[in-house]
Amino acid sequence: MPPKGKSPSARTKTDPALLRASREALRPTLQLAEQIYGQLDKGEIPRMRLPLRTKQNIQFNLRDGVWKLGNQTGVRSARKLDGALMLLRTFWLVDFIQEMARESKTSTLRELYYISEQWEDAKFHSEDESNLLVEDLEVLCERLREDFRLHPEENGASVIGDLTLEEVNRKGIKKRINCRDDVGDGGYQLPNNVEKEKITFRGTGAKFILAIECGGMVDRLAENGFDEEFQALLVHLKGQPARSTRRFLKRLNEELKLPVVIFTDGDPWSFRIYASVAYGAIKTAHLSSYLATPSAEFLGVTASDIENYKLPSDKLSDVDVRALKAELSDPRFNTEQWKSEIELMLRIGKKAEQQSLAKYGLNYVTQTYLPEKLTEMGVL
Repeated sequence: MPPKGKSPSARTKTDPALLRASREALRPTLQLAEQIYGQLDKGEIPRMRLPLRTKQNIQFNLRDGVWKLGNQTGVRSARKLDGALMLLRTFWLVDFIQEMARESKTSTLRELYYISEQWEDAKFHSEDESNLLVEDLEVLCERLREDFRLHPEENGASVIGDLTLEEVNRKGIKKRINCRDDVGDGGYQLPNNVEKEKITFRGTGAKFILAIECGGMVDRLAENGFDEEFQALLVHLKGQPARSTRRFLKRLNEELKLPVVIFTDGDPWSFRIYASVAYGAIKTAHLSSYLATPSAEFLGVTASDIENYKLPSDKLSDVDVRALKAELSDPRFNTEQWKSEIELMLRIGKKAEQQSLAKYGLNYVTQTYLPEKLTEMGVL
């Protein structure tokens, strides 16, 4: 039991680097508070200026190959009731984040929504509303929500392979972990915060990263020893990857110089999983420099694979067809290879799952398909 009069968190130490990161992340909000106070002191209507996150102000940057915010800005003013309430919520949120930092706490985005029930007139009316304000704070401070000690409900990826890292645990103690030798069958589970003050890379025997959509395929590759035989780091994306997963991939790519290869199902929605890893997404355009890995390559399953490997397949639905046609005008797929594959998929009217490769046996994907494709790509 904790000592009388103290909460359990009172005995939990937070690494000084994490505390510094939290304070640094909120520095722009303190400057904003001073600005608002100055306006009120002069008898002015308080206001703040933010970059607009409208579709019209989000552009695909061809040089960097990622979605980015444009230069348009808007003013949030207390001249109207809605604007005044949003300013009020902003400072309630900043105060809540400061409180979490002082007490070494974190919060899910959903918890934040319910916490606001205490804020009287400033409480949020929906979780979407609170999520949008957190994104505004990210834009204003040019930091990640994880720096504010806020995280989503879902977990990040699991990692299997020869990667040694050092993680700061909940008690502020640094633990060294090898993602192959020191973990169970499920691999190493990524925390919500994967920044340098939380995770430090200490070495790897891997030569490339294979980021995989489906958990069953990760299990198959691990069971077959693919990570050891081909010196690969296996990362389970868990479908559309969480932000922590994308950030982790970017760090591995930049800091350890490991190529990133994406292996998904063969359908338009899986193609978008690749695109979000490589180029970012419209929703997180303000964070592309943190999350996107433009050098990431798509391995498959492609429409050509469906034909060349004679894979079991399903018929494209009307929704699939519309999604594929939309991708033909998406700048993230604006290459001859992608256009050719998308047009072929539309022509044959078929899609296929990763597991369809099991048609040829449980070893086929590791002994034939992946080695062939990775060799063609120059990875092996």
